[in-house]
Amino acid sequence: MSSRVADPRKIRTLALINRLIDCLVNIHDETGEFLLRLEDGRVIDTKGWNDWEVTRKSDNSTGLYGLLRFFQATGDTAALDICLNWFKVQFEIGTTKARNVNTMSPLLTAAYLHEGGHGNYMAHLEAWAEWVMYEMPRTEEQGLQHITYLVDNYQQLWDDTLMMTVLPLAKIGLVLGRKEYIEEAKRQFLVHIKYLQDPATGLWFHGWTFDGRHHFGRARWGRGNCWATIAIPDFIELLQLPPGDGLREYLVSSLRAQVDALVKSQDAATGLWHTILDDPNSYLEASATAGFAYGILKAIRLKLLPRERYINTTEKAIQAIKDNISDTGELVQVSFGTPVFDDIESYKTVPLTSMPYGQSLALLALTEHLRTLL
Repeated sequence: MSSRVADPRKIRTLALINRLIDCLVNIHDETGEFLLRLEDGRVIDTKGWNDWEVTRKSDNSTGLYGLLRFFQATGDTAALDICLNWFKVQFEIGTTKARNVNTMSPLLTAAYLHEGGHGNYMAHLEAWAEWVMYEMPRTEEQGLQHITYLVDNYQQLWDDTLMMTVLPLAKIGLVLGRKEYIEEAKRQFLVHIKYLQDPATGLWFHGWTFDGRHHFGRARWGRGNCWATIAIPDFIELLQLPPGDGLREYLVSSLRAQVDALVKSQDAATGLWHTILDDPNSYLEASATAGFAYGILKAIRLKLLPRERYINTTEKAIQAIKDNISDTGELVQVSFGTPVFDDIESYKTVPLTSMPYGQSLALLALTEHLRTLL
């Protein structure tokens, strides 16, 4: 056995990752508290793994992406098979999926799998990207309106959209050779940063509306912020933007401003972040912490951020994630799906429960930790 495999830190990390994956694909609502009952009679398990049309944008999509990244980093074909089986089931069902920010997100992983020759998803990639480009509702300044399964969110920009819709659009543009998709993705990053990143703190507001022109409750929400921390280095890597490129330098300066604020707001005792990042009276939350760990570690690996300045923050965050993984592989201290609220106090009442995106974000973080530091 090679020293790489025999390293006990790697063995422990791989064991944690495998527990996370097992919990991810088997998680479900055991009480009925988180079931969504639709007007047409359908009942959707918002915690479940197998439904494409879940209303929580980050459930299965981030799980698929995490599994893909784990396969890329380790060659673990079991993770690849889970992804391929998920798409096989979904595409063979043949039902029309309601298109919105949330249901676009699995196409990021589909594009990678198609590019790698693991499946032929050409028709699906093209159809969904064309919908984003030409049919998806727009706000003023042509931002992507954060339309969800049940709510149009008229004239609203949310910080989730970059990860859930813009990254898939960019990747599909690369895979299909459609430059217009890539240029639109670039523009969406600029529009979202313009309206959602707080110039006073560097953190991101959860949402902005052109209908009244305000940031709702002005919440600097943890998990919403982590989508930006993930999306920026992933986008730079995806487009292979070189040092000196104007867009790259703009995105890096945005990321650095946010991460500098995150360093200051990390809870010293636990390594976690609060669900409202600048409100120590809000509860500590693990899924955002995992997203921050992934994004910062990846930015260090890509040399977008200096290692010596941020490595201590990531090490504390990784330990916090490990400390919050149960014996059954569940990432605990995870908040349920969260709309944009008009007041800060509402964020503090969102229940804590096991969720697929908690598993997924922890999977991403530990995989990047495995790749960058171990």
